[in-house]
Amino acid sequence: MVLPLRLFGCASRAILGSAEAALWGLKSIKGSCHNFCTAIFKDVTYKELKNLLNSKKIMLIDVRETWEIVEYGKIPGSVNIPLDEVGEALQMNPKDFKEKYNEVKPSKSDSLVFSCLAGVRSKKALDMAISLGFNSAQHYAGGWKEWVTYEFSEKKHGN
Repeated sequence: MVLPLRLFGCASRAILGSAEAALWGLKSIKGSCHNFCTAIFKDVTYKELKNLLNSKKIMLIDVRETWEIVEYGKIPGSVNIPLDEVGEALQMNPKDFKEKYNEVKPSKSDSLVFSCLAGVRSKKALDMAISLGFNSAQHYAGGWKEWVTYEFSEKKHGN
């Protein structure tokens, strides 16, 4: 009777050992994917956003609520699509999108930049856009708070 228990003990350690190895492998794949994804979908800085807006090569989507835009203002050239509408908006047909947002609907290959107040909602919108196949999407992590600070500073210094 003792012998089968020992064999079972060895077998269970072998099974647990291979399960641990499999989990380690999954964790390292997840880590690699995270690093890979962050390398591709980087945050946009204030200066980069300013240049992109001047080049007219992006669509800047502000995902704050409409009342926030009315109350506090917006980055010039941005389109307001509140976060809870982003998924549906990016899947709308072009005619409905134009009607609702008064802009041409972006294609999946267009460059999109999402912004909000301070980067939390824009990151959620970025993740949603990427999951829908918008592979050239990025986000401005500094958001409206950072934009206003830089703009005020530039105007104050006459830049």
